[in-house]
Amino acid sequence: MSRLTPRENLIRAAHRQGFDWVPIDLLLCDSQIQQFINRFGHADYFNWFGVDFRWVELKEKPGFTNPKDLYPREILPNSTEFDVLGLGHSKGSEAAYHMTRMHHPLAKTDSIEEIIKYPLPIINRDENQELFDQVGTLHQQGLAAMCMMQMTIWETSWFLRSMEDLIMDMLTEDEKATVLLDKVLDYQISRATIHASAGVDILSLGDDVGMQTGPLISPDLWKTWIKPRLKKVIDAARNIKPDILIFYHSCGDATQFIDGLIDCGVDILNPVQPECMDFNAIHETYGNQLSFWGTLGTQQLLPFGTPEEVREAARDRIQTCGQKGGLILGPTHLVEPEVPFENLVAIKEAALELYPRPRS
Repeated sequence: MSRLTPRENLIRAAHRQGFDWVPIDLLLCDSQIQQFINRFGHADYFNWFGVDFRWVELKEKPGFTNPKDLYPREILPNSTEFDVLGLGHSKGSEAAYHMTRMHHPLAKTDSIEEIIKYPLPIINRDENQELFDQVGTLHQQGLAAMCMMQMTIWETSWFLRSMEDLIMDMLTEDEKATVLLDKVLDYQISRATIHASAGVDILSLGDDVGMQTGPLISPDLWKTWIKPRLKKVIDAARNIKPDILIFYHSCGDATQFIDGLIDCGVDILNPVQPECMDFNAIHETYGNQLSFWGTLGTQQLLPFGTPEEVREAARDRIQTCGQKGGLILGPTHLVEPEVPFENLVAIKEAALELYPRPRS
């Protein structure tokens, strides 16, 4: 029997079809990467931890010339930086790391025309040959390709409009909600179809719909406004690549949305945050319909637990899923500076202890 490539192993595990070794994923913050470099003399921590995929990226151009022109109702701090969507980000403190204050260009507008004309990023297939080449190269190397389209419908829309204004638009059935959400939908379908055409194995979608105390958005509002549009994005990708795996990220307690996500065609749920979701209970209910990515907490277990406690939690996740798989094991979010490296090693050790990886 021939051994699986990393790509094949990851895809089989995500489909709950068995696996040769437990797939692992983690994303390190800048200071953790620097510590890794200090230890090993290189920055390729994906290879060191045995990650079976690599990220690929779509090129997009800003649809605007001067981003400050997008904010007629707000005076922005001089230090504000802008992303490709035109969202402003300003820092309150250097200690905030990746956390910023977000500025919403369509907040407080009463003009549907302004929403219609808002310049979303420009995507050109002819300028994305590099994406197609990246996917092809990864497949030749036996690795899976995964793209980032998190902040899909709900988050992209409220980032532009502000959460308060968008929720009020939804509650009052204001046309501005329909116009904005449909505009974002068209943009995300363009992104999804190019990724699918390039042969990406995993389409990483997501919108934070949960807080640690419950839903961030009313499940009824989500079902009415967000769910049908999310399904259209997934359907558009699958019309091009039927076997593409759909990964969905939401921080917080996403329990009340799981049935709807399955209806939309989601294959993998991330991160199943243990501070507010019981992994074993979720797996018992949905383990034959969903796979799970993450599951090891970055708020309590990884920064404050011992290596043995991390190993014990990792073993429990692996044994709960069993030999059919359905688990890509790792932290539930970005690994922040306070996480001891030994606790990350414990994740790898637990996975290899139960399912040793074949030698190259």
